[in-house]
Amino acid sequence: MPVTLDTVRELDRRDPLAHFKARFALPEGVLYLDGNSLGAQPLAAREALATTRDQWRDELIKGWNQGWFDAPERLGNLLAPLIGAGPGEVIVTDNITLNLFKLLGYITESRGRVRPVILSEGGNFPTDGYIAQGLCRFARLEHRVLPEGAELADHLDDRVAAVVLSQVNYRTGRLRDMAATTELVHEHGAEIVWDLAHTAGALPVDLHGSGARYAVGCTYKYLNGGPGAPAFLYVHRDHQGGGWQPLSGWHGHAAPFAFDADYAPAPGITRFRTGTHSALSYAPLEASLRLWQEVDMAALRDKSLALSELFRDGLADLLEAEGIADITPPAAERGSQVALIEREHGYAIVQALIARGVIGDYREPGLMRFGFTPLYLSHEDVWQAARHFREVVENREYLEARFKVRSEVT
Repeated sequence: MPVTLDTVRELDRRDPLAHFKARFALPEGVLYLDGNSLGAQPLAAREALATTRDQWRDELIKGWNQGWFDAPERLGNLLAPLIGAGPGEVIVTDNITLNLFKLLGYITESRGRVRPVILSEGGNFPTDGYIAQGLCRFARLEHRVLPEGAELADHLDDRVAAVVLSQVNYRTGRLRDMAATTELVHEHGAEIVWDLAHTAGALPVDLHGSGARYAVGCTYKYLNGGPGAPAFLYVHRDHQGGGWQPLSGWHGHAAPFAFDADYAPAPGITRFRTGTHSALSYAPLEASLRLWQEVDMAALRDKSLALSELFRDGLADLLEAEGIADITPPAAERGSQVALIEREHGYAIVQALIARGVIGDYREPGLMRFGFTPLYLSHEDVWQAARHFREVVENREYLEARFKVRSEVT
C-alpha cells in the first residue's frame, strides 16, 4: 500500500527530533539530501561566526587568550561523547588527510622495522589510500590494498603494522562491525585506524566499547561544521604516550611559547596538534557541537533508517522498471544514505533533481548518493524528494542537454 502524504505528516507530528529542523538555515524550496557531503548551516553558527569576527576586530591578538588557542581540545571534548570517546581523547585539528598521516606515522615509528606494511581498503574514498601510499614512499614502508569485498583476515599477517578502514563506505553506505573488526586486527598484532567521515553525527559510535584505539573523522558532513571545517583525531588515553607524530609542529610542542630549538611532544592528545589554526573556522563548528549535546543518538539512528527506507520504498517499483540498481545495504548494515547506480544517465538525473530543488550528489561511475540527516529532514521532505525523482525519470527530464554539462565539482 503506497505511503500517503497524510501518513508522512503524521510521522512528522510524532517525530521526537522534529523541533531541530527550525534550528537550521535551509533555503526555501530546497530538499537537501546531500548532508553526507556538506551539512546544512545551524542558525547558531551565524551568531558564533559573527561573534568571533567581532572579537578579532575588537580584541585583535588578545583573542588567542580568550578561547581561540584552546579550541582544538575544547571542541574535542564536546565531540567525544558523540563517538564514544572520553575527555582528553579527541582533538579537533587539521583535516582527515593530515590526521591520518599523523596516526600512521605515529603507529609505524616504532613498529615499522618489524611490521613494515600499511593496509588500506580498495573501493573506498581514495584519500585514505593516497595518504597511506605517500607515507609508505616517504618512510620506505610497504603499502597493500585490501580488495573490495575481500575477507580482511586473509590479508593480515605478521608484517602488517596498521590497517585503515572506513566504518561506513562512502559509495555503498555499508556499515562495518567496528567491534568485531577491531578485535580481528588486534588479534593479528596490528593497529586499526577508523575513518569516521560518514559515521560521526550519522549514527551512534562507540569507540571505547569497540576497543578502538585510533580514529579520524570530519565535521563538515553530518556534524554541520561548515565547508572546510576542521577534522578530528582520536587516540585512546592509554596509547597517547607512544612517541612522536611525524607532523611535529609548534602547537604540538610541550612548551610552544618557550621556542626551544628541539621538539618535545606535548603530553596527551595535544601532541597531535600542528601549527596555527583558524579561529574563524572553529566558531561555527563549536555552535553546532553544542547543539549536538541535546541529541538522542538512538532516536537519530531510528529516524535515519526510517527516512532511508521511506525513500527506497517510494521508488522500488520505478527502479526495477528502469533498471536502476539499488546497492543500499540492509538496515542493520547501513549508514545514513541510499546509493543508486545508473551508469549512463546518473549524472544527468542528479542534475535534473537539483534543478527541481532536490539536492543529492553524484560519484563516478554512475553512483547517485542521497544522504539522510535526521536533524533537518522531515518524513515529508523525503516523501516529496522521492516524488520528484519519480517524475524526473518517468518524464525523461534528465535527457535535456543542460543536465549533461559537467561542473568541476560533482
